[in-house]
Amino acid sequence: MSAPSGRPRLVVGMTGSSAPQLGVALLRTLHRLHLVETHFVLSLGARQSLKLEAGLLPDDLRPLVDVWYEPGDLGAAISSGSFGTMGMAVVPCSMRTLAAIATGNSQDLLTRAADVTLKERRPLVLATRETPLNLIHIRNMETATLAGATILPPVLAFYHRPQTIDDLLAHLVGKVLDQFGLPHHTYRRWGDSAD
Repeated sequence: MSAPSGRPRLVVGMTGSSAPQLGVALLRTLHRLHLVETHFVLSLGARQSLKLEAGLLPDDLRPLVDVWYEPGDLGAAISSGSFGTMGMAVVPCSMRTLAAIATGNSQDLLTRAADVTLKERRPLVLATRETPLNLIHIRNMETATLAGATILPPVLAFYHRPQTIDDLLAHLVGKVLDQFGLPHHTYRRWGDSAD
């Protein structure tokens, strides 16, 4: 699980659903905390939403990750269960990617890495991004959950009294980090005193 850097490896995937800002916020936080070695794969669809919705190019993300993989590289390290990681987070996770994961249809590196994460019984966090949900979406979420994934949709929370969009993004990032037991102070938890 530990990398040559001495830090555990965490696989992060971004897919082409709306809200690439969620994935960018996660990468920025992981880079700042420096707790894990980030192994990153950006789907082809995510490249488009990243440009259209965030005004960013893939090269803008490269400084935030330790290891970059191309989505078509099915021979990459993260495609094998023998490559130790602490798990994987897909943020955001499109309904197409959810369907591929739920059905074991590993057509690219991102979905293969997710499949490997499940078969190795490692944490797989899917920040599913769609609303409203149809029955197919719900059943795919159920199937992925039964296989061991955690469905973590980016639901707005207000108990920490967010003042900006960045506060809302930080809350979601913190919820993802919690799933891997990574220490952070990205948001004020319920019961903690206000500043």
